[in-house]
Amino acid sequence: MSPRDSVLSPKPRVLVFVVAYHAEATIAEVLGRIPALEEYSVEVLVIDDGSLDRTFAISENLRCRQACRHPLTVLANPTNLGYGGNQKVGYHYAIGYGFDFVALVHGDGQYAPELLPEMLAPLSRGEAKVVHGSRMLHPRQALRGGMPVYKFVGNKLLTWYQNFVLGSRLSEFHTGYKAYAVAALKRIPFERNSDVFHFDTEIIIQLLRAGCRIVEIPIPTFYGDEICRVNGLKYAADVARASTVAWAMRFGLLYRRNFDVATLTPDNRHYEAKLDFLSTHSQAVADVPPKSTVLDFGCGPGHISAALRAKGCRVIGVDQFPPPHADAFDEFFVADLNSRLLPCPLRDIQVVLLLDIIEHLNAPEDFCDRLRLAAQENLEVKVVISTGNIGFIVTRLMLLLGQFNYSKRGILDLTHTRLFTFGSLRRLLQEAGFVVEKECGIPAPLPLVIRSKFWCRFAMGLQRALIALSRGLFAYQIYMVARPRATLATLLEKAHRHSRERAEALA
Repeated sequence: MSPRDSVLSPKPRVLVFVVAYHAEATIAEVLGRIPALEEYSVEVLVIDDGSLDRTFAISENLRCRQACRHPLTVLANPTNLGYGGNQKVGYHYAIGYGFDFVALVHGDGQYAPELLPEMLAPLSRGEAKVVHGSRMLHPRQALRGGMPVYKFVGNKLLTWYQNFVLGSRLSEFHTGYKAYAVAALKRIPFERNSDVFHFDTEIIIQLLRAGCRIVEIPIPTFYGDEICRVNGLKYAADVARASTVAWAMRFGLLYRRNFDVATLTPDNRHYEAKLDFLSTHSQAVADVPPKSTVLDFGCGPGHISAALRAKGCRVIGVDQFPPPHADAFDEFFVADLNSRLLPCPLRDIQVVLLLDIIEHLNAPEDFCDRLRLAAQENLEVKVVISTGNIGFIVTRLMLLLGQFNYSKRGILDLTHTRLFTFGSLRRLLQEAGFVVEKECGIPAPLPLVIRSKFWCRFAMGLQRALIALSRGLFAYQIYMVARPRATLATLLEKAHRHSRERAEALA
């Protein structure tokens, strides 16, 4: 029976997906052990991954004889796609044919198909988006089931490390018995993952980053006569590398597209407020005089607006995205700062904020020129500007190691078009006609990732000490305060006015 001919059913549609490679000795038994699953509308898919034995022939014979309890589809990859590559095809099939759930079963019989009801139940009840069959919830059972001691120890060590860096609490990352809500698979770019065995680790990372709840149920461990096709050392290295990369992405040190599971809709809500520790946000709030009128370019959702308004300031927000709350600002303009016109005049503005904005602009020099011209009617306006320091020691070390990794945030934000050091930002402002009155280095926002108050205070104190030693090397961000200089046209106009006043005084 083809999935295209499936009759619509009120029951949840389940695809039991059997990955098979050189499984001629076990595939018939595995298919025969799939239970009835009467509360679901079930179809079985076998994908033979380019086997050179009779795996496909045996499966196809069962299909032709309708010897399987459920409708059966048998496919064969013309070339071996690898364990991960084969899963990708199967999950794509589940999405394309509109299944609600998909359960992964191995054709070698290592995982018991009889437990499919228990695997699917949390999905059906809406308690989880993913279910793992874990051999390690009762670890002694794994050893009694024949798991070699070296695999048991390796599993525990790798899982401990992965939980540590990913902030998860799974009993194991290395089970091959899984069930997914197809809606969860639609949310993640699993097609970008590896084609080999650490595909399983990468898809777990994606699901964790997407906020999908993973439930584990205990399963028995069985080791029979199947041939292990996993190079243990390479697998461990691949798993550790993938987990470390995912950890580093939290700090903006690395970026991999397969671990970017955020919505494709552009917005600015992934930026966080940094008011509770030394940062560009807290420093800017401190430098804005009370009861000022503040023009906040690139204000985002309004991270510092409330703090400024608490000082009696009037805050005008400017951003390419509207704020999530209409009352976050006293006034708001939706504007593209790359356009030729500023959204409002500066005559009544005391402070202009450009916090982490200059690096996003197509032509920072042109913007600064326009800002200076607009400020000629109010030369007392103060411009507060910050940007990432590309000379930061971490980016220097990464470059030394041959890495230059853009990310979703941080110094190498994917949306950055220009990168600055203290010297290059100072020169940009001076050449655009501004006088730099203050400049300082801002430490990395470690309180966003370090939860221990003691270690947070220690890390921030150490950073401040290092910045005092060399801000160009140890400052994560550059912070400057500048004022516009009068243009030649303004100076000439002032000379004319002054001359008229003196001539009148002499008359």
